[in-house]
Amino acid sequence: MERFSMLIFVLLVACICRTLEFCVEISPYSGSIMGGTEFVILNATFNNTSNLVCRFHGNTVTEGYVDGDRRGHCVSPLLYRTGLVSVEISSDNGTTFSRTGTWLSVHTGKLDSKFKAAMVNSTQWQYYGTPDVGGTLNMTWNPSLVRADKVNIELWGYRETGEPYETDWRAEWKYLYTLAKDHPNTGSFSFVPKPGQNGSSSWELGSVRVSSNVHQEGKSHVQAVWTEDHALAWQLEEKFRQNSSAWALDKCLAWDKLEEKILSFIRELIDCPCTLAQARADTGRFHTDYGCDIEKGSVCTYHPGAVHCVRAIQASPLYGAGQQCCYDSNGTQVLTGDSIGGSTPDRAHDWGSPPYDIPPHVPGQSHWVYDVLSFYYCCLWSDNCQYYFKHRPSSDCRQYKTPSTAVVFGDPHFVTFDGVSYSFNGRGEYNLVTSESMRLRVQGRTEPVSGTINATKLTAVAMKESYFDIVEVRLASDQNSLEVLRDGKSLSFSEQSWIDLNGVSVFSPSPTNVTAMFRSGAGVEVRLREGIMTTTVLLPESFKNTTLGLLGRMNGDPADDLTLNNGQVVQNQSNPEEVFSFGVSCAITQLSSLFTYDTKYLLDTYASGPKHHVGFIPVFSIPENPNDPLAKETSKICSGEGSQFCRYDILVGRSPSMGNASRASFQSHISLMKALAPVAACGYVAAPANGEKLGVSYVQGAKLTFSCNDGYTLQGSQDRVCQENGQWSGEMAQCVGPSNNTGIIAGSVIGGIVLILIITMAVLYCKRQSRYDNVTLSSSTQRTGDTALQQRL
Repeated sequence: MERFSMLIFVLLVACICRTLEFCVEISPYSGSIMGGTEFVILNATFNNTSNLVCRFHGNTVTEGYVDGDRRGHCVSPLLYRTGLVSVEISSDNGTTFSRTGTWLSVHTGKLDSKFKAAMVNSTQWQYYGTPDVGGTLNMTWNPSLVRADKVNIELWGYRETGEPYETDWRAEWKYLYTLAKDHPNTGSFSFVPKPGQNGSSSWELGSVRVSSNVHQEGKSHVQAVWTEDHALAWQLEEKFRQNSSAWALDKCLAWDKLEEKILSFIRELIDCPCTLAQARADTGRFHTDYGCDIEKGSVCTYHPGAVHCVRAIQASPLYGAGQQCCYDSNGTQVLTGDSIGGSTPDRAHDWGSPPYDIPPHVPGQSHWVYDVLSFYYCCLWSDNCQYYFKHRPSSDCRQYKTPSTAVVFGDPHFVTFDGVSYSFNGRGEYNLVTSESMRLRVQGRTEPVSGTINATKLTAVAMKESYFDIVEVRLASDQNSLEVLRDGKSLSFSEQSWIDLNGVSVFSPSPTNVTAMFRSGAGVEVRLREGIMTTTVLLPESFKNTTLGLLGRMNGDPADDLTLNNGQVVQNQSNPEEVFSFGVSCAITQLSSLFTYDTKYLLDTYASGPKHHVGFIPVFSIPENPNDPLAKETSKICSGEGSQFCRYDILVGRSPSMGNASRASFQSHISLMKALAPVAACGYVAAPANGEKLGVSYVQGAKLTFSCNDGYTLQGSQDRVCQENGQWSGEMAQCVGPSNNTGIIAGSVIGGIVLILIITMAVLYCKRQSRYDNVTLSSSTQRTGDTALQQRL
């Protein structure tokens, strides 16, 4: 009853928000972290005399205005965080804030290019002043993004001050100077850059802003469009232009000394997946790096030779560091020991991390300061990558463990983490996965396929980890798309495909594709095929021996996967009635429900009703009727492994499209399992000094071949193979030079001669000493005899 009362209260609050305008929607609802996006406040009207201001995240205020239709407008500010940010709206110049909404702040790398000013030939901008790079720089933008006839074009710089990891560590964006004032808003600008004046050339990272000329130069939080943040080579001091390599080396050496002094973060990071297939399949822990995406042509500026990179989604817990893993066209991880394009860890995660606002957690910019500018110093503006890779060595995959995966699809059918396949056609709301120790809950709702068929399908999945946001994915009213809710409120992905929430990130590149990624590394994928939801759950090894629910115990033992809530294990997993009893025991309770009940149907059927509908008795077995009009089509569609699921959905669910979707979902699961198959890794092996190594793969079956330069001899194994036990065959290869061989032989010969001489001299000495002793003894005896004789006489 308490739960039901709370649900009614939620609905009432929603009604109040809609009618009294306390809660508002805004359009557009998202924009760059750099700010400058003007939005309209929907479902609210204002007086023409209202002094409108908007407050973001409780502390950053921007000015607004009321248009002729009494609609309110505000501008998003420059922020130091991404994700959903609270927006409070005041119509009395900040005295009271009576309306509230949310704003989505987006990382510049994830923002659609149409919302940014473009640096034409960005390489020229970021190498300007290096040998053979100069001339005129050009930029373009969409004039409609700045409501003005004339604009100011300004340079803003970013830096971080204070001691790293100390309380005085601060992030700062600052206006530096104006490149052009009162420039026509034509959408293009060209200039020949000069070194910055009055100390501004010391700023090495920044962005160019285009804003209305009606504002004072350098005024914050005004409508504007920005370029991406970039290395400011084009305005660095004259010394850089005179000898960019020497200038960059000095910077590289200074960075090297800093890295030696500050805390190491490497041990905090998780290992990279061993293969590209694993990296793309482990969606709970890794996501495509937007700077090197195989789906977008593999333009890998900072990782030449790679075709795809991924980033660990979560920053490391203590230092906010990030992991980046890159792969070549063979699916092999690229390591910095072999290539400048190798995988590199990051002191600051590119996408930022809570608590944001302060280094090294500022999205994008902290990463630039500590990981990207240094790459320019040591690798791009000079040829001294050895310093960079000393502090940013690739993580190989020896400690990487693939996640376990389970799936629910079709009518519905289940494949547990340990590989048990079964069907459960109960109607209600059930625990798919619960892990008390990891504080994760994933729940599913099933509804009848139709009013006359005794079979069900999955229509909603709700999930929550720890005390963080609840994410629910459900069939939209059109039955052809998915709706995503955060704590009961619908989220829109019409402008952005990625939204960072509290403790969970949600990625939805299309209306039929949603992935939720949790702090623990758990991932939940929801896909819609032919109007049927498929849900895949991926759990890292930390969940082992902790899970219960319809997707089973994740412990490698399929025998105990179907365990009732009383601890009893289903003995005959092929018995539909026993399996059904197991499913019923996984029903959630009123108090544990994570679902949103925002319609009369949901309130009547699920919120106030039983969580498992005991009156709904499904069909347990597939009818075998050769005269069934769907029998021939069933045989055509359903074949091979998993065909029983496809046949059930057609012959019981009476839907060939559902059967086809089940077949495709099952095959996708098989493909996912293959991609996530564990791979033994033996670890990186360097080429021997004065020699070469052929081979850059370090996983099971990989072969390395070693050779030596002219004049050197190979000692150890010429070929080494990575074995199943994670150890290399053979012995370490070394190249020994001719001077070393001669020295060793000469040393041995001389040592032998010296030893023989010493022994010979010792023997001679002993013989000589023996003769001397004998002569002395004889003389002594003679003298003694003479004395005795004299005495007798």
